[in-house]
Amino acid sequence: MKKLSIFIATVMISFTGFTQEDEDSQKSVIQEYTPSKLLNKGQWDIKWFNNLYTETRDLFGPNGDERDIPRQTFFTSTIDVFTGVSENSSFNVGLILEFRSNVINDRKALDVFSFDGETGTARSGFTSFAPAVKFNPFKSISNFTIQTAFHIPLVDNEVEDGVFLDQKGFTFQNRFFYDYTFPSGDWQLFTELNTEYNFGKKEDSFANNSLRLTPGLFLSYFPNSKFTILGLIQHSQLIDAGNNFSQDFTAVGGGFKYQLTKELNIETLYTNFVRGSDTGLGQTFNIGLRALF
Repeated sequence: MKKLSIFIATVMISFTGFTQEDEDSQKSVIQEYTPSKLLNKGQWDIKWFNNLYTETRDLFGPNGDERDIPRQTFFTSTIDVFTGVSENSSFNVGLILEFRSNVINDRKALDVFSFDGETGTARSGFTSFAPAVKFNPFKSISNFTIQTAFHIPLVDNEVEDGVFLDQKGFTFQNRFFYDYTFPSGDWQLFTELNTEYNFGKKEDSFANNSLRLTPGLFLSYFPNSKFTILGLIQHSQLIDAGNNFSQDFTAVGGGFKYQLTKELNIETLYTNFVRGSDTGLGQTFNIGLRALF
């Protein structure tokens, strides 16, 4: 009976709260550990994120016109592992690993999970890995951090038998994170600027010797500490730096996150490519699991 009373009291506090101090003590990982937050020494953050992009229209027609195309689907699975290494929680180190599976020529979107390598329609495999660091450059702005990674390609050829797998080039990536929680605690604004400089032999990749800038804005609402609903808008601009190719697109979307346990949460996300130039006009379906301990 005593244990039941304690359980009921705990549930009541998590949904209503009595003071700001109580609310702070009930913060979940999805509330507190945004990408702007650094880990304490000895903490581990493991994220498995899956992105499925599928398209039946693009903007590669004459004069950049929109056109119908046979379905193409590109699946990316990413594992990020980070840990805190500094006493004052100002420096994290990590590793990023990417796996891709792509299908073309009007194959079904879910065929990316067949991994059959059918000549002329499918390719899959581990495509890159990246050592990474994450740090806070300004002590006075604790919710502003930078993540720097150096992506090393694992693909032999960008395109084989007409099927693209991934860029064959090195990528120096810097991601700038900042978040702001409104005084009520129910709303949170998160911003990101992702910069990627792609380099390598010009003939190896369409994107080599170019710079990609991707700003994004995310607005989250927390009905309670374990659940958040979010909306987003992102723009991506690939700036030609000598490879005679440029590209841009804008995507909007939304999703939610749920704290399954104290250490584990799940995230789903949907985006739609609403405009662009020299790009596809598809949709993404995303799901991720994150463990922090």
